[in-house]
Amino acid sequence: MNEHDIRGMAHEVKEGRLSRRSFMSRMVAAGLTAPMAWHILDFHGVARAQAAFTYKPTKAGGGGPLKLLFWQAPTLINPHFAVGTKDQEASRIFYEPLAAWDPEGNLVAVLAAEIPSRENGGLSADGKQVTWKIKPTAKWHDGQPVTADDALFTWQYARDPATAAVTIGSYKDVQVEKIDNLTVRVTFSKATPFWADAFVGIAGCLLPKHHFGDYMGAKSREAPANLKPVGTGPFKYADFKPGDIVRGDRNTDYHEPNRPYFDTIEMKGGGDAVSAARAVLQTGEYDYSWNLQVEDEILKRLETGGRGRATIVDGANIEHIQLNATDPWNEVEGERASVKSKHPAFSEKAVREAVSLLIDRGSVERFIYGRTGLATANFLNNPPRVRSPNTKWEFNIEKANQILEAAGWKRGSDGIRAKDGKKLKFVFQTSINAPRQKTQAIIKQAAQRAGVDIELKSVTASVYFSSDVANPDTYTKFFCDMQMYTTTMTQPDPERFMNQFCSWEIATKENKWQGRNIPRWQSAEYDKTFRDAEGELDPAKRAAMFIKMNDLVIADFHVIGVVYRPRVAGLKTGVVSRLTGWDNELWRVADWYRE
Repeated sequence: MNEHDIRGMAHEVKEGRLSRRSFMSRMVAAGLTAPMAWHILDFHGVARAQAAFTYKPTKAGGGGPLKLLFWQAPTLINPHFAVGTKDQEASRIFYEPLAAWDPEGNLVAVLAAEIPSRENGGLSADGKQVTWKIKPTAKWHDGQPVTADDALFTWQYARDPATAAVTIGSYKDVQVEKIDNLTVRVTFSKATPFWADAFVGIAGCLLPKHHFGDYMGAKSREAPANLKPVGTGPFKYADFKPGDIVRGDRNTDYHEPNRPYFDTIEMKGGGDAVSAARAVLQTGEYDYSWNLQVEDEILKRLETGGRGRATIVDGANIEHIQLNATDPWNEVEGERASVKSKHPAFSEKAVREAVSLLIDRGSVERFIYGRTGLATANFLNNPPRVRSPNTKWEFNIEKANQILEAAGWKRGSDGIRAKDGKKLKFVFQTSINAPRQKTQAIIKQAAQRAGVDIELKSVTASVYFSSDVANPDTYTKFFCDMQMYTTTMTQPDPERFMNQFCSWEIATKENKWQGRNIPRWQSAEYDKTFRDAEGELDPAKRAAMFIKMNDLVIADFHVIGVVYRPRVAGLKTGVVSRLTGWDNELWRVADWYRE
């Protein structure tokens, strides 16, 4: 199916000669997912029918406490500084964007009065402008109205390099102007197929100008609201102990009727994934447990307790290994892992390829993750349209030995390979979690048989994923040779997900390690392909560009896919939630209730 065919069918839908259902079926058959097909209809001015969701409570309140268990504890509550998912989730209790992504990848209005479209005048015909209208009923928790000035300020705040916001990529290349008190217009420098980035999802959460206005740029970390949020969400701030617990009380002036159902919310941090699963599935002590990275055999056993269920939601999260492109052990101008340095061993492609061959993804899937983690060679695994067919993973210790031998890495008397006085000895870090420690052990055992010595380092999850810029053990600093973690894709379009390998996103001391390019990998070809994809309106050509990006980074072996991970959470029996694989799990905590 080519561009002409797709445009022709979109026009038929607009004219009423082809149903949305038929269009979607044909797009899925051609390899596109529902989210991407919806984007095509949006661009061609076809109004979208929102997915139905039944919310049963007839009044707000009365539901008692909602108890959430996160085995990684939050350390701050500012969505624009939240490098770790647990900090993003904590922020989402209090802060909201103009729109968010539902489980089907549809765009849903939150603080926006409506979703922009060609039909309502929100999207320009040339693809260079989107106009957002804010709900007149939306108020900050202190009673002040939400206005266009807040949206304008959020743009200014996030795009300022001195602020060092992790969301800078969503704002720095767009212009935002205030049209009236409740309307803002976003202008792009070129036609932009994925316009729903700024002000959408976790990167789009609005900040109140009257609380953050005095803390722009270099003063951004001093804002009291970083720890005491004032948002628009269904719950108001009550208490926060970093590394431990977040509490909120029902927002009695919430902008949506009959919400929230629960009177209070508690987000408890700490422990481990297994105990979190047990506290919901077996004992029913908590209503929800997040990110159940638990061996599937254990998960199934806990589910037999009958107090709760494990929910598996499709998305595009990927457990992967990064090989540092820089030298983490020596400083350059006062900075470890500086982009001005090169890794003493991983700068050689043969070494990186050998490491990739030493990862037994098949065993990791079969004996650890099961239905919750599928072996993959790719970094980008969903939607299917952008999943590369060109890669494959291989576990081959003999081949790794041959590659290292041919590259001049010879075994010493201790069995460890060395060349030019450098040994293949690496520190491999990840967060403390049973599946991850078992994965580390599998890789270490294989590496020993290839003459590679790996020292395993395990960091407490709340530290490893901390947004604290003073913490030396965070994954964003990457002060070791190798590391492993899951990165989440919080949009149904891969653009923002794949910007984490762009050269301008490299995490450095200057940007407080808030850049999204953690392995510090650089490729001029990748950068150009990404820029081309930003403005490509043909969905088939654009998908091919993302496949090329995946192939470029995977072929260079600085980033190694391990298992694709659907989202797994625990829900107590009777709790109705609205989980999605395309946004934060607490994206619509206002809709949660108990039957």
